[in-house]
Amino acid sequence: MKNHLLKSVIVTFFLWLGMLEAHAQKNTSFKNGEELTFKVSYGFLDAAEAKMIIDPQVMFIDNKPTYKIDVFGHTLGVFKLFYVKDNWGSYLDTAKIIPYQSYRHIEEGKYRKHEQVIFDHEKKNAHVRLYDRENKQLVDTKDYKVPANVQDIVSGFYFLRTMDLKKLKKGDSITLKGFFDKEVYNLKLIYSGKEAIKTKIGHFETFVFSPQMPKNKLFRGEQPVTVWITDDENKIPVKIKAKLVVGSLDMEIIDVKGLRND
Repeated sequence: MKNHLLKSVIVTFFLWLGMLEAHAQKNTSFKNGEELTFKVSYGFLDAAEAKMIIDPQVMFIDNKPTYKIDVFGHTLGVFKLFYVKDNWGSYLDTAKIIPYQSYRHIEEGKYRKHEQVIFDHEKKNAHVRLYDRENKQLVDTKDYKVPANVQDIVSGFYFLRTMDLKKLKKGDSITLKGFFDKEVYNLKLIYSGKEAIKTKIGHFETFVFSPQMPKNKLFRGEQPVTVWITDDENKIPVKIKAKLVVGSLDMEIIDVKGLRND
């Protein structure tokens, strides 16, 4: 049960932030080599650690420069009994801030999943490739129609960081569109206002967002997840709180490296 809760909160956080239907602006918030580290707590227990890493080198996909971005998550302490070691990744166009490829390598208990998605934004197509549990043999492929400039589970968070959040007024919302796990999602991120918070890496003024979501058996309340994003040039997430049916999960930043704006 705890394994399912932990996975769901980490995935839904990046999913919600990863599906923005808006126009990218010039990126002045992140660069190659950035690394963000988070601690995930369930009640008083440290449950997991998550990292968001931009490769130090620019990678090329079809001769187009991209950021190679990886998100890693693994369980800690007593939660190692519910083994989770996941890696989500994306190749993100350095100018357009749209993904050309994404991938997932999932290890949860005995479960394994290896997936690659190739995006053709001109044809509005997502080509999904599934591999065997050893990630050696291709076992299935399928194409899906997607909206123009659709985001993936990782890329859209970095897209969000290019937006001018200062223009938002309390109660405003951002429409979310993205492709994940064979589906196109349309969700809404509601701006709740500003808040000053204290973290392991310092004090910050933050933008506070609450994603709307359909009713389900995992979360409680109409807006069960709250996200705090710094009101500065870096626009990094520093805290996420999820109200669960039983207890709550908290995700807090504990370390940063390679920020574009020190």
